[in-house]
Amino acid sequence: MKNIVVVGSQWGDEGKGKIVDWLSEQADVVIRFQGGHNAGHTLVIEGVTYKLRLLPSGIVRKNKISIIGNGVVVDPWALLKEIEEIKSKGVDVNINNFIISESANLILPFHREMDEIREDAAGKEKIGTTRRGIGPAYEDKVGRRSIRVMDLRSEKSLDQRLESALIHHNAIRKGLGNKIFDKEQLKSDLLKIAPKILRFSQPVWFKIDQFKKQKKKILFEGAQGILLDVDHGTYPYVTSSNTVASSAATGSGCGPNSINFVLGITKAYTTRVGEGPFPTELTNHIGDLLGSRGKEFGTVTSRKRRCGWFDGVLVRQTIKISGIDGIALTKLDVLDELDEIKMCVEYEIDGKKTNYLPAAAEDQLKIKPIYTTFPGWKSSTKGIKNIDDLPENAKKYIFAIEDFIGAKISSISTSPERNDTILVQNPFEI
Repeated sequence: MKNIVVVGSQWGDEGKGKIVDWLSEQADVVIRFQGGHNAGHTLVIEGVTYKLRLLPSGIVRKNKISIIGNGVVVDPWALLKEIEEIKSKGVDVNINNFIISESANLILPFHREMDEIREDAAGKEKIGTTRRGIGPAYEDKVGRRSIRVMDLRSEKSLDQRLESALIHHNAIRKGLGNKIFDKEQLKSDLLKIAPKILRFSQPVWFKIDQFKKQKKKILFEGAQGILLDVDHGTYPYVTSSNTVASSAATGSGCGPNSINFVLGITKAYTTRVGEGPFPTELTNHIGDLLGSRGKEFGTVTSRKRRCGWFDGVLVRQTIKISGIDGIALTKLDVLDELDEIKMCVEYEIDGKKTNYLPAAAEDQLKIKPIYTTFPGWKSSTKGIKNIDDLPENAKKYIFAIEDFIGAKISSISTSPERNDTILVQNPFEI
């Protein structure tokens, strides 16, 4: 038995959906362990595109169990809508292949509104959130006033929990000149959908223990990327959860000894959505070319992603922070048309060189990247499935990345299609 954690080694959008889908063919169970419906995974399978936000990528495969762990914040209406969307494409979602942790915290309408109120009030200092209510929901979780899936079982419990949450939220809303939120209408709306959510609810920690005893292979699926981790990312321009691999244990209910391999999904260049530092960002025609060839628009928000050269300094750092054992390199084919390709190998801040990302945002914004330049290969790599068939300059670039970041590349993705992958090492067999 081998259990694998998949995390993004950059700012998210590295192509985790395709890789998790590819790995889930060998797994028995796929678990989402953090984030909310602000993180989208796009899968392209036999010409059909699936855009998942909350549902684990394993849901599109038959005979797999997909789980939303306790570390995820769940918008119940968004989840039910996503289930209906994927059912319309022929994917079955039932109590035998889908589980929600009874301890998962809910995102409610006042969380979404609070997200919008604060982003609008922040002006130029905004974080660039997806305005889905994720941050305020995690705040309520830590503040011990959150509504959890299990609270939907009892009208009395739900009423008490809503009262506690709205005392806090309505005080802030009133202070910012907004109308107070009506508890009764929200309680009524939640009770209407409660049976649809509760039918999937189980103690996930208990189920994982059963799966381990049954020697099932478990795939832990992360959302966003390590550079958006609330502790280790480019704070304050981060998400509200821990996106590192160790969060898989906390966010699902199992010990760290349940994790056997950490796979870091890494794009062959770098992108970022929203505000915040981005040392290798390209605001020129090359950045535009990467964006258009890579179809760099958010799965959830359709926001245009910022694009730049591969930042080896950042990826080397996230590998150390998250204990990454191997790399799945994605979107290599996006670089096919470039005359030359650059990789950041060092930073300069106020005239001094450094080999890591400093913690302070003010220092991060001062970074001047130092590059190594590689010749482009000027030929198509799309759909190549054998590393020996890659152009020589593409192989040189790949091996240079591997050498600099200090982690083995286990696979190389050459298109969004499930099977267009060069397998170097199978994480389930290492």
